[in-house]
Amino acid sequence: MKGIIKALGLVFGDIGTSPIYTLTVVFLLLQPTAANILGVMSLIVWTLVILVFLQYNWLAMGLSIRGEGGTIVLKEILAPFVSNKKKTAFITMLSFVGISLLIGDGVLTPAISIISAVEGSVLIPGLEDTSRGTIVFIAILIAVLLFVFQSKGTEKVSGAFGPVTGVWFLSLISVGLAAISEAPEILKALNPYYGINFLIENGWKGYIALGEIILCATGGEALYADMGHLGAKPIRQAWAGVFVALVLNYFGQGAFLLKHPEAKNILFEMVFYYAEILYVPFLLLSISATIIASQAMISGMFSIIYQAITVRIMPPLKVGYTSVERKSQIYIASVNWFLLAAVIFIMLIFEESSRLASAYGLAVTGTMTITGIMMTWIFYLKKKPMLSLLSFFITGVDVLYLSANFYKIPHGGYWSIILAMIPLSMIFIYTRGQKRLYKAMNFMPFQEFIPKFKEAYATAPKIKGTALFLIRDVKNIPSYITQTMFSHGIIYEDNVFVSIAGRNDPFGITGFYRENMAFGLRSFEIQSGYMEVITVDDILREAGIDERAVYYGLEDISAKNILWKFFSLIKRVSPTYIKFYEFPPEKLHGVITKITM
Repeated sequence: MKGIIKALGLVFGDIGTSPIYTLTVVFLLLQPTAANILGVMSLIVWTLVILVFLQYNWLAMGLSIRGEGGTIVLKEILAPFVSNKKKTAFITMLSFVGISLLIGDGVLTPAISIISAVEGSVLIPGLEDTSRGTIVFIAILIAVLLFVFQSKGTEKVSGAFGPVTGVWFLSLISVGLAAISEAPEILKALNPYYGINFLIENGWKGYIALGEIILCATGGEALYADMGHLGAKPIRQAWAGVFVALVLNYFGQGAFLLKHPEAKNILFEMVFYYAEILYVPFLLLSISATIIASQAMISGMFSIIYQAITVRIMPPLKVGYTSVERKSQIYIASVNWFLLAAVIFIMLIFEESSRLASAYGLAVTGTMTITGIMMTWIFYLKKKPMLSLLSFFITGVDVLYLSANFYKIPHGGYWSIILAMIPLSMIFIYTRGQKRLYKAMNFMPFQEFIPKFKEAYATAPKIKGTALFLIRDVKNIPSYITQTMFSHGIIYEDNVFVSIAGRNDPFGITGFYRENMAFGLRSFEIQSGYMEVITVDDILREAGIDERAVYYGLEDISAKNILWKFFSLIKRVSPTYIKFYEFPPEKLHGVITKITM
């Protein structure tokens, strides 16, 4: 039961707040006729079944590495099956795009959720004339407080997230049942015939409406992405209750619309109609629910960026730890302030949730489509034809919704693409730049290095104690080491090459000595899963290493190409891996090497 309550707050906040705005924006496009209402209700319930239950709750969550899910996990599952370089590059690019779309979604979710909740205040007597500017100001104030609080850590309040979200879902059920009791004919929408008939009868307009209907499933991807935090079982159990709550509330909104076709802000007007005395508590509850949904998305962004850093597709950003007990509670200041600036910017650009909906959905459907493609491929290569066919059908539904969202691009959807392009460009430039930099560096082959080291160690005066030299691969010795040892004559009694390598699975940390390379020269390797938050100093102490100094290389990059100039800028402004892994600063010695790209 405890796991289910935690899942409500951590996983289902986003999809749970979708009823605030989904139906409202759908019926900005459509006339609230009985046929349209039944058709939209049918499409909503079957979208939840196909894209959330089948795609994520069943198929995707069956694909994990040690209980961990997400785009990077799908890439790691798929990669061993593919030996072709072009296919491997395609899989890598798919994962890059998927990560970038999720980050773009991380900006839009808080913006639309918070604004749509604050908009409900205009139904309170005396606040009917609240200006658009005031609503945006309040929404921005809430967003600022939310993001400022991140550095303090969410551990202290996260325990309340589940119960608050649980109360939110109970309130959605209650008001939904009240409305359904007055128009029980809405339950006919459980029949998929009404959804299919709606699309046939409305043609192009019905197809465009899919771009708004998909908003009911936003947050569905969190079931898979957040699986590692709680495990599959409590998320699946919680989804059963959440699905019932969502369907009852959406059907309640449909029933209310049948009786009150003039309604605009449907959920809030429905609550005001059936429980006016409880309207202000419900409004405060809805704002709390949107804050929780936004918090879950922000925490998810920190985890995604951290994964990207550890698999070396993003530069090493400064990571803070907000919990003594749990290292997974992390805070990345640069990401936090970037997200806040982007959220405020989006709020100021769009001003209202109905307009913001024109930018929302493209990133979500893009992520769903990429997940569908990778799942289908995995099931096909694992020789599971039935699952592969089902996954292929679901991917077709993903593509249908994605293509419907293309209509939004000139109406604000381009912001979704721009937001995703920022991290995608950084990933592309950083990964390509690192490869180019590695080629440009003047490495000494290991076979050539060892005789020179033996000679220098035998003849040169040695400094007492142990020195660590950070190295990526012992087969290729970077010039900063040869420069330090042979040009400057800095050789310690005990010299240890330390390499930090990522593992293909999310968890696990191992530190071990490789073979001794020469008298006075050892090699120590640390391997860690990409979800692990490691402190290298602790691992070294456990291995009995107590160094006097830590040497590492710094590159002074000279570039003429605009891409490599930008890469050089990224390298200059981002912390080095030495800071990322929190080596003791008093022991550090950086050696600069001039490199032309």
